[in-house]
Amino acid sequence: MKSLTGRVAALALVAGLSACATATPYQPNLPGSAVSGGYSEMRIEPDRWRVTFSGNSLTSRETVEGYLLYRAAELTLQQGFDGFSIVMRATDRDARTYVEPDPFYNPWYGPRYTYWRPYWRYYSPYGWRTWDPFWGDPFWADRVDVRTVEKFEASAEIVMYRGARPAGDPNAFDARAVLHNLGPRVVRPQP
Repeated sequence: MKSLTGRVAALALVAGLSACATATPYQPNLPGSAVSGGYSEMRIEPDRWRVTFSGNSLTSRETVEGYLLYRAAELTLQQGFDGFSIVMRATDRDARTYVEPDPFYNPWYGPRYTYWRPYWRYYSPYGWRTWDPFWGDPFWADRVDVRTVEKFEASAEIVMYRGARPAGDPNAFDARAVLHNLGPRVVRPQP
């Protein structure tokens, strides 16, 4: 019985961790979702909408912008239109850089040796040099982990139309063609 309980707990932990380590799927942006981010929209006029897609730190800019176009096409067909034109579009990048000490490097040698650290003298082409961990050294300096985390959010204001795509408008899209072309790349949330 203990073995079964341990296995169930381990599977639950793995499932919970895998949800944290997943790029934002194509989903509505609702609070409390297993994976953060998703699409949202707001009606401005009967044929004008503002569509947004927010990704988490594992979602690429290309994916965020693709999901935005996919949602705009899906919404266009839901409203009974054939296509849409992008009037305004923007992609915001939120980048944060974290500098953290290397978790596996600890120059302090335990709580009983709080102020004791090793000290070396060595001979170089410039004569005798010393290394003291209190002062650091370019060769032996404390190690740090530097990482930058990026999140992207794309938004567009679209105007929907019926009939054929307006000639000469490079910002006009046929909604069915967008769904057909981008559909195979869309990743939906796992049940």
